[in-house]
Amino acid sequence: MVEKRAEIGIIGGSGLYDPEIVEQVEEVKLYTPYGLPSDFIITGKIEGRGVAFIPRHGRKHQIPPHTINYRANIWALKELGVTRVISISAVGSLREDYKPGDFVCTDQFIDMTKNRIYTFYDGPVVAHVSMADPFCPELRKVCIETAKKLGIVIHEAGTYICIEGPRFSTRAESRLWRKFDADIIGMTLVPEVNLAREARMCFVNIAMVTDYDVWAEKPVTAHEVAKVMSENIDKVKKLLYEMIPRIPAERKCKCSSYLDEALM
Repeated sequence: MVEKRAEIGIIGGSGLYDPEIVEQVEEVKLYTPYGLPSDFIITGKIEGRGVAFIPRHGRKHQIPPHTINYRANIWALKELGVTRVISISAVGSLREDYKPGDFVCTDQFIDMTKNRIYTFYDGPVVAHVSMADPFCPELRKVCIETAKKLGIVIHEAGTYICIEGPRFSTRAESRLWRKFDADIIGMTLVPEVNLAREARMCFVNIAMVTDYDVWAEKPVTAHEVAKVMSENIDKVKKLLYEMIPRIPAERKCKCSSYLDEALM
């Protein structure tokens, strides 16, 4: 039996490998029925709230998006007691007004992945879980309000198109995604968000825009992306530090009950 150490999980994306804001740090190695998570999990406190942090790609960014063990990551957080997950992602922009350096509090997604495992329920028990509203309204509200308080530019809605990776889109694909009314593009949201819902967790995605996707005739160098990423990481740490204490102790959303309507 794993000791319940945390209530809030943080999944760090590209650039966020070590959360310096966590106090009373311990490293936990967990084995799951689905194999090992991406890395050791860091547990500790942020302003008195129990948190568990996992770097999605591993601390050396050695795991590409299409081979991340998403089921193991979500299972491990659940084992530690996590009921709410804050997912951090680096994304490209598909809109002129979603600029590098901006944040997006994602409210919808389009799945264009191809070879991932999307569920804990492979049979004989089957679950058809609702994803009409994929993200927790309570967490989204806290995220948006806190970002505004800190003066961080955050877009209150955005559709995230998730591609398989690890390659980036062609120009033709990027133009197509824009016709789908997608706002941002990344490679890791799915199946993370699906699995969190099956695990009865609240889930919010904070997307950090690093560049314009290739639809735009705006060539971007690796150095420019790295600069924006560095600035974004500082901002997201401030956002997490202020946001986590503001999360209500009791959940009043529907996130924990979707599975009741899904099991066959």
